[in-house]
Amino acid sequence: MRTEVRLAGFGGQGIVLAGYVLGKAAAIYGGKDATMTQSYGPEARGGACASNVVISDAKVAYPSVSKPDVLILMSQEAYHTYKADIRKGVKVLYDNDLVKVEADMPGEWIACPAMKLAEQAGKKIVANIVMLGFLAAVTGMLPRDVVRDSILSSVPAHTKELNEKAFTAGYEYGASAVGKGG
Repeated sequence: MRTEVRLAGFGGQGIVLAGYVLGKAAAIYGGKDATMTQSYGPEARGGACASNVVISDAKVAYPSVSKPDVLILMSQEAYHTYKADIRKGVKVLYDNDLVKVEADMPGEWIACPAMKLAEQAGKKIVANIVMLGFLAAVTGMLPRDVVRDSILSSVPAHTKELNEKAFTAGYEYGASAVGKGG
Protein backbone atom coordinates (compact mmCIF):
# COMPACT_ATOMS: atom_id res chain seq x y z
CA MET A 1 0.00 0.00 0.00
CA ARG A 2 1.28 3.50 -0.90
CA THR A 3 0.63 6.41 1.47
CA GLU A 4 1.44 9.99 0.55
CA VAL A 5 2.03 12.54 3.31
CA ARG A 6 2.58 16.27 2.88
CA LEU A 7 3.77 18.30 5.88
CA ALA A 8 3.55 22.06 5.41
CA GLY A 9 4.22 25.17 7.46
CA PHE A 10 6.76 27.93 7.49
CA GLY A 11 10.54 27.86 7.64
CA GLY A 12 11.82 27.45 11.17
CA GLN A 13 9.08 25.04 12.30
CA GLY A 14 11.13 21.93 11.56
CA ILE A 15 8.90 20.76 8.71
CA VAL A 16 11.81 19.27 6.77
CA LEU A 17 13.15 17.53 9.89
CA ALA A 18 9.68 16.10 10.56
CA GLY A 19 9.52 14.74 7.01
CA TYR A 20 13.00 13.25 7.36
CA VAL A 21 12.07 11.62 10.67
CA LEU A 22 8.84 10.21 9.25
CA GLY A 23 10.60 8.77 6.21
CA LYS A 24 13.36 7.34 8.40
CA ALA A 25 10.77 5.81 10.72
CA ALA A 26 9.16 4.02 7.79
CA ALA A 27 12.33 2.94 5.99
CA ILE A 28 14.77 2.21 8.81
CA TYR A 29 12.53 1.21 11.71
CA GLY A 30 9.28 0.22 10.01
CA GLY A 31 10.50 -2.10 7.25
CA LYS A 32 8.85 -0.08 4.48
CA ASP A 33 10.16 1.82 1.47
CA ALA A 34 10.05 5.62 1.71
CA THR A 35 11.11 8.75 -0.12
CA MET A 36 11.19 12.36 1.02
CA THR A 37 11.32 15.56 -1.00
CA GLN A 38 11.23 19.12 0.29
CA SER A 39 10.57 22.64 -0.88
CA TYR A 40 11.26 26.04 0.61
CA GLY A 41 10.22 29.59 -0.08
CA PRO A 42 13.00 32.10 -0.81
CA GLU A 43 13.28 33.17 2.83
CA ALA A 44 15.51 31.29 5.26
CA ARG A 45 12.95 31.53 8.07
CA GLY A 46 9.28 32.40 7.93
CA GLY A 47 8.72 31.51 4.26
CA ALA A 48 6.68 28.62 2.92
CA CYS A 49 8.09 25.17 3.56
CA ALA A 50 6.87 21.67 2.73
CA SER A 51 8.13 18.13 3.10
CA ASN A 52 6.62 15.33 1.05
CA VAL A 53 6.94 11.72 2.17
CA VAL A 54 5.86 8.63 0.27
CA ILE A 55 5.64 5.41 2.30
CA SER A 56 5.01 2.07 0.65
CA ASP A 57 5.03 -1.64 1.35
CA ALA A 58 6.61 -2.07 -2.11
CA LYS A 59 9.38 -0.18 -3.88
CA VAL A 60 8.45 3.48 -4.41
CA ALA A 61 8.43 3.90 -8.19
CA TYR A 62 7.43 7.59 -8.21
CA PRO A 63 8.94 9.59 -5.33
CA SER A 64 6.71 12.68 -5.40
CA VAL A 65 3.47 13.34 -3.58
CA SER A 66 0.75 14.05 -6.11
CA LYS A 67 -2.42 13.45 -4.07
CA PRO A 68 -1.68 13.35 -0.35
CA ASP A 69 -3.55 10.88 1.81
CA VAL A 70 -2.47 12.83 4.90
CA LEU A 71 -1.90 16.58 4.94
CA ILE A 72 -0.31 18.25 7.96
CA LEU A 73 -0.83 22.01 8.13
CA MET A 74 1.11 24.11 10.63
CA SER A 75 0.53 27.62 9.23
CA GLN A 76 -2.23 29.62 7.60
CA GLU A 77 -0.07 30.11 4.50
CA ALA A 78 0.31 26.33 4.20
CA TYR A 79 -3.47 25.96 4.37
CA HIS A 80 -3.95 28.47 1.54
CA THR A 81 -1.15 26.94 -0.53
CA TYR A 82 -2.30 23.32 -0.23
CA LYS A 83 -6.06 23.49 0.26
CA ALA A 84 -6.50 22.41 -3.37
CA ASP A 85 -5.05 19.02 -2.28
CA ILE A 86 -7.90 18.51 0.16
CA ARG A 87 -10.54 16.14 -1.10
CA LYS A 88 -12.86 13.56 0.37
CA GLY A 89 -10.84 10.88 2.15
CA VAL A 90 -7.80 13.06 2.98
CA LYS A 91 -6.89 13.22 6.66
CA VAL A 92 -5.97 16.81 7.47
CA LEU A 93 -4.04 17.22 10.71
CA TYR A 94 -3.67 20.86 11.64
CA ASP A 95 -2.68 23.16 14.45
CA ASN A 96 -6.01 24.77 15.24
CA ASP A 97 -4.31 27.71 16.97
CA LEU A 98 -2.37 28.58 13.78
CA VAL A 99 -4.76 27.51 11.01
CA LYS A 100 -8.28 28.83 10.54
CA VAL A 101 -10.37 26.63 8.26
CA GLU A 102 -13.15 27.70 5.93
CA ALA A 103 -16.55 26.07 6.44
CA ASP A 104 -17.53 23.06 4.35
CA MET A 105 -14.01 21.93 3.46
CA PRO A 106 -13.82 18.30 2.32
CA GLY A 107 -11.62 15.76 4.07
CA GLU A 108 -11.37 14.54 7.63
CA TRP A 109 -10.12 17.45 9.76
CA ILE A 110 -8.40 16.55 13.02
CA ALA A 111 -7.16 19.43 15.17
CA CYS A 112 -4.12 19.42 17.43
CA PRO A 113 -2.85 22.48 19.34
CA ALA A 114 0.74 21.43 18.56
CA MET A 115 2.37 24.76 19.40
CA LYS A 116 0.57 24.94 22.73
CA LEU A 117 1.45 21.33 23.60
CA ALA A 118 5.08 21.98 22.62
CA GLU A 119 5.21 25.00 24.89
CA GLN A 120 3.80 22.91 27.74
CA ALA A 121 6.45 20.25 27.01
CA GLY A 122 9.19 22.86 27.35
CA LYS A 123 9.76 24.74 24.06
CA LYS A 124 7.64 25.82 21.11
CA ILE A 125 10.37 24.62 18.75
CA VAL A 126 9.26 20.99 19.21
CA ALA A 127 5.76 21.55 17.76
CA ASN A 128 6.87 19.49 14.75
CA ILE A 129 7.62 16.55 17.05
CA VAL A 130 4.27 16.98 18.81
CA MET A 131 2.64 16.73 15.38
CA LEU A 132 4.55 13.52 14.59
CA GLY A 133 3.21 12.00 17.80
CA PHE A 134 -0.27 13.15 16.84
CA LEU A 135 0.16 11.66 13.34
CA ALA A 136 1.24 8.31 14.79
CA ALA A 137 -1.79 8.20 17.09
CA VAL A 138 -4.54 9.28 14.71
CA THR A 139 -3.42 7.49 11.55
CA GLY A 140 -1.86 4.28 12.86
CA MET A 141 0.37 4.56 9.77
CA LEU A 142 3.41 3.49 11.77
CA PRO A 143 3.67 2.04 15.27
CA ARG A 144 4.33 4.46 18.12
CA ASP A 145 7.74 2.99 18.99
CA VAL A 146 8.91 3.15 15.37
CA VAL A 147 8.25 6.91 15.17
CA ARG A 148 9.64 7.55 18.66
CA ASP A 149 12.84 5.63 17.91
CA SER A 150 13.31 7.54 14.67
CA ILE A 151 12.93 10.85 16.51
CA LEU A 152 15.36 9.91 19.25
CA SER A 153 17.97 8.76 16.72
CA SER A 154 17.61 11.98 14.70
CA VAL A 155 17.86 14.74 17.30
CA PRO A 156 20.90 15.97 19.24
CA ALA A 157 21.55 14.04 22.47
CA HIS A 158 20.94 17.06 24.71
CA THR A 159 17.40 17.45 23.24
CA LYS A 160 16.24 13.84 23.44
CA GLU A 161 14.30 14.25 26.69
CA LEU A 162 12.48 17.34 25.39
CA ASN A 163 11.69 15.66 22.06
CA GLU A 164 10.43 12.49 23.72
CA LYS A 165 8.20 14.59 25.98
CA ALA A 166 6.86 16.47 22.93
CA PHE A 167 6.24 13.24 21.01
CA THR A 168 4.39 11.74 23.98
CA ALA A 169 2.24 14.87 24.37
CA GLY A 170 1.21 14.71 20.71
CA TYR A 171 0.61 10.98 20.80
CA GLU A 172 -1.52 11.13 23.94
CA TYR A 173 -3.51 14.06 22.57
CA GLY A 174 -4.11 12.11 19.35
CA ALA A 175 -5.03 8.92 21.19
CA SER A 176 -7.63 10.83 23.22
CA ALA A 177 -8.97 12.51 20.03
CA VAL A 178 -9.36 9.12 18.34
CA GLY A 179 -10.94 7.73 21.49
CA LYS A 180 -13.56 10.50 21.31
CA GLY A 181 -14.22 9.71 17.67
CA GLY A 182 -12.46 12.90 16.52
